[in-house]
Amino acid sequence: MTEDKTEFTQVDISQFYDITEEETEQQDDGIILTPNERALYEELMVYVRQKEPERVEILESRIRDLNQLASAIARFPSLLERHDIPGGIRTPQLLIDSLIKHQNSGDTTLQLPSKATLGKGYIVSKIHTFSSLTSLSQRVGAPEKLTQALQLETITMMFTLMAEDVYLNLINDAMQPMEFRREWALALLLLWEHRNDQTIESVAPVLQSVWSARRKLAPAFGTMMGTSELLLMSIQMDEQWIQFIKQKMGEQGVSQAMEEFLFGISYEQIKHLREILKTKGIPAISRDEVSSFLGEHVKSDAGLGYRDFYALYTVRRDNARARARMKLEGPHQTLEDYFIQFVTEKNREKQSNDTFAKP
Repeated sequence: MTEDKTEFTQVDISQFYDITEEETEQQDDGIILTPNERALYEELMVYVRQKEPERVEILESRIRDLNQLASAIARFPSLLERHDIPGGIRTPQLLIDSLIKHQNSGDTTLQLPSKATLGKGYIVSKIHTFSSLTSLSQRVGAPEKLTQALQLETITMMFTLMAEDVYLNLINDAMQPMEFRREWALALLLLWEHRNDQTIESVAPVLQSVWSARRKLAPAFGTMMGTSELLLMSIQMDEQWIQFIKQKMGEQGVSQAMEEFLFGISYEQIKHLREILKTKGIPAISRDEVSSFLGEHVKSDAGLGYRDFYALYTVRRDNARARARMKLEGPHQTLEDYFIQFVTEKNREKQSNDTFAKP
C-alpha cells in the first residue's frame, strides 16, 4: 500500500455505538463479556454451583482462556488508527480503499488484516462457549427464561460472524453505489475491531424470526408457492421486513434468494424439481420427499439451531458467489445480502430526509 497523502482523523467509536466510557475501558482491557453476557453468566453460575459444582472451575477456566485470547488480539494494531507497520503506513482509509479495489476471486484470508482473521476464531470460540452454557442451563434446571436468553446471545454472535461475509459480498459488488460500499467497508472495520455490529444486532432478530417461521411452515414443494408462505411470515414481522417484502420482492434476484431461504434448497434444485413435478403431473410434495425426487440428499428440513442456520447460509453464499463469478442465472446474492442492502438504503434515505428537514 502507498502512503495516504490526506490526514486521517481518528474515529471515535462512541459515534457508532451506544456504550459508556466504563464499557469502552473494559473492552480495551480485554474483558470479553458484555454487561448483559456477564449478568447471564453469573446467574447461571448460581445454579451450576448448586447442581454441578465440579463444573465451576471448568467454566471459570474457559472464561479466563477467552479473556486471554481477547487480550492478545487487542494488542494488535487498531484498524481505526494510523500506524507505521513493517509493511508501510496503514490507515483506515487505505484499508477501506483496499477492500473496495481488491476483488480477486478465491479465498481472501491472506488479504485480510491479522486482527480480522484472529477475531473470527475468537468469536467462534465464544459462540461455542455460550452454546455450551445454554445446554448446561437446561441440564441444571435453570429457569427457561435464562436458557432462552443464553440461546439468544449465542444466535446473535452467529449473526455477527455472518455479517462479515455479508459485508464482504456487498463491498465486492461493483454495481452498488460507491458511498454504500465505503459505508459497508467502515462497518466491516468496526466489526473486526470490536466484534459487534449495530446494524446486524437490529437485523438479527428479524432474520431469526423469519427462519423460525420458515421452519414451522410446510412449503408446497413443486408449486413453490413462496409468496403465500411469505405473507404468513410477514403478519407479525418487523415493519422494516414488511417494507422489504413490499418493495423488493418484485425483483427477480430477491425473489429467487427468498425461495432458496424458504425451501432450503438451491435455485438450481428448485428449478429442476419444478421440471420433474411438471413432467410427472404432481402438484406438490412434502419436505421429506424432496431428496427422493431430486435423486440426491438435500438438507431441506433444517432445525432451528444456529449451526443449521449458518451452515445453510454458507451454502447459499457460496452458490451465489459461484453464479456471479461464472455469470450464471439465479440469485447472485443471498437473502441476507439483499436485506442488509435494503436496510442501508432506508437508513441513508432517513438521514437525507432528516438533513433536509433541519431549518
